[in-house]
Amino acid sequence: MNAAVGTVIKQHLIDPEICIRCNTCESVCPVKAITHDANNYVVDATICQQCMACIPPCPTGSIDNWRTMPKAQAYSLEAQFGWDELPAEWNGEQLAAAGIAADTAATEPAAQAATSAVAASPSDTSAPGASYGAQLPPWSAAHAFTNLYGPKAPSKFITATVSGNVRVTQVGKDYDTHHIVLDFGGTPLPVLEGQSIAVVPPGVDAQGRAHHPRQYSIASPRNGERPGYNNLSLTIKRVLEDHQGRPVRGVASNYLCDLRVGDKVQVIGPFGASFLMPNHPKSHIVMICTGTGSAPMRAMTEWRRRLRQSGKFEGGKLMLFFGARTQEELPYFGPLQNLPKDFIDINLAFSRTPGQPKKYVQDALRERAADVARLLADANGHFYVCGLKAMEDGVVLALRDIATQSGLNWDEVAAALKRDGRLHLETY
Repeated sequence: MNAAVGTVIKQHLIDPEICIRCNTCESVCPVKAITHDANNYVVDATICQQCMACIPPCPTGSIDNWRTMPKAQAYSLEAQFGWDELPAEWNGEQLAAAGIAADTAATEPAAQAATSAVAASPSDTSAPGASYGAQLPPWSAAHAFTNLYGPKAPSKFITATVSGNVRVTQVGKDYDTHHIVLDFGGTPLPVLEGQSIAVVPPGVDAQGRAHHPRQYSIASPRNGERPGYNNLSLTIKRVLEDHQGRPVRGVASNYLCDLRVGDKVQVIGPFGASFLMPNHPKSHIVMICTGTGSAPMRAMTEWRRRLRQSGKFEGGKLMLFFGARTQEELPYFGPLQNLPKDFIDINLAFSRTPGQPKKYVQDALRERAADVARLLADANGHFYVCGLKAMEDGVVLALRDIATQSGLNWDEVAAALKRDGRLHLETY
């Protein structure tokens, strides 16, 4: 006899072998069903409504896993935190022993999802910025290859050789940022601007487990940090304290910042199929970033610069809104000053300059409201936001205010930005 509807659950789980702990799923979950510890990201079956908001943004597909079982035997958070791999699917005999027909289709969360999924309304000013971000790439973006190397890929890892490691923030500051170039030799790794890779730090954690991969945005264009070479670059900030300000050395960031030319690094990826730049030459690109969130912006800018140098490319407008605490902590400050003014419109915002009022990227956006409004209304205008999570809502609210004050209907603009892959948010 089949179990009654409501006793069966199709539990949503995250594969710990594939997950790169990028926090995307947790940041976009509208009901806060996803959480994490030092080991795993997990889903609370008592909260999850299967609204699927977390599925498209996941760069690896680790989020797209399900197990049908009796609700009373749903995997607890404690069980999930301790996993190194997903439990096996329940087979027909196990389901039958629990009084469940193997072809049972009605499950309690799925039945609720149609009416109970929570999603923020575009007009809700208290909604998290993530509700506005597009999960589709621009229509003219090149095809992105993803997950070519990883724990469950045919080739688990790719080995890169460090061919460069240079500091790109002022010497003498504790929180230094490095520009690191990795060469992949004869092993193919096709990447696009806006994609990321993950580095696997050597050694084990306090529990004796191998360190999880750490994800980093690629800072070089599709044809390499050095054109024609099979290499790429990363922008890495050395982590010396946690979010509460307590001293701690980041495992991967310190490992990478201390690498020397000739060292070997294990890499998986690439990841990301939506945070991609448009290829249409008349597209306008507005880049909004803080700190190492400049990495994908550097990649997009450099690709446009190389196209412009070819003499056969007349691109749309490039605007950059770049924030840091001080000028000394701003990566690539020197090279930015050398870019032609008729090529890129640069707007810097510093929040901790002595004797100066605090200025954030959203303030810089408002200062350029007339120009930003024109690009919001232009179907060829694309917006990219990358950096600290705290900036996300402020930037979206600034865009809303700019649109409204210029006479645009924000609900219509926001819907178009999301529908057409024109507003992309990648914060951490």
